Amino acid sequence: MKTSTVNFILGSALLAGGACLIKSGCQQMQRENVKVREDIDVWEGDRRESVDADKVPEEKGLTQLDSAHRNDWVANGFPQTHREQSELAEDAKWADSTYKH
Repeated sequence: MKTSTVNFILGSALLAGGACLIKSGCQQMQRENVKVREDIDVWEGDRRESVDADKVPEEKGLTQLDSAHRNDWVANGFPQTHREQSELAEDAKWADSTYKH
């Protein structure tokens, strides 16, 4: 084998080995520098009372999760109280009985 071919193969091997060492060193440094936050239960907000419950009457009885979604419910016309839900259910029953042939 020619000397230039052997030098090329050895140089390529050294270059690949050096790249692997640099990569593993960088990954190890990143792992050490990363700060991991404690797991937060997403549904924890569904157990706590709304922050605005004492200020806004409509927020009374809502959880933090419900409070976060309240604006969407209002914008989309979803019923806000049990009374509104039962009225809608009665209207739906009446509409179903009216249109049956």
